[in-house]
Amino acid sequence: MVEQTIKAMQPDAADFCDIGCGGGNFSLRIARQLPKLAVTLLDLSGPMLDRATQRLIAEGFTVKAAIQDDIRTVSFEPDSFDTMLASASLHHLRTHEEWHAVFARVFRALRPGGAFWICDLIKHENLAAEEVQRRRYADYLTELDGKAYQEEIFDMIARTDTPETIDFQMQTLRGAGFRNLDIVHKNMLNFAVVARKF
Repeated sequence: MVEQTIKAMQPDAADFCDIGCGGGNFSLRIARQLPKLAVTLLDLSGPMLDRATQRLIAEGFTVKAAIQDDIRTVSFEPDSFDTMLASASLHHLRTHEEWHAVFARVFRALRPGGAFWICDLIKHENLAAEEVQRRRYADYLTELDGKAYQEEIFDMIARTDTPETIDFQMQTLRGAGFRNLDIVHKNMLNFAVVARKF
């Protein structure tokens, strides 16, 4: 859904940055939709950057840069990208100040007309709603790979993840200067949003 919406909204995008790219799954999916993209990969892990680079090059796509750094500290030139994506990475931000700083950094790095895509974990404002969604997610993970897998994922979330609510993220995006925010997906504890820079 996300890569198809990127293609529909930004068919002429030239420069793309994958924040927390991991092994390059999203970069590949987006490059397949827009094969002329120049891709910049950002990740803390050197082996993941190597893997993502190899996979993109193997399919004939352009890797403009592979940067081993943290979105909280990386320095991008202003107006560098048409499209930026953070998939399953921002929930590692620990404080509201970090969220504000990262969104401001992304806003500066985007060209006017550019778009920032977030696909990530969320928490709910209402504790009852949170519990219902957690149970649904637990059932999904158990069905996917068993109870031990579900417990492992929930333990990891408890130890390492600090997701924020949709409301907080939307307000913070607007505070950074983004406009035309759209939720393109929401299911259980996950959502996807796009925010434009004008």
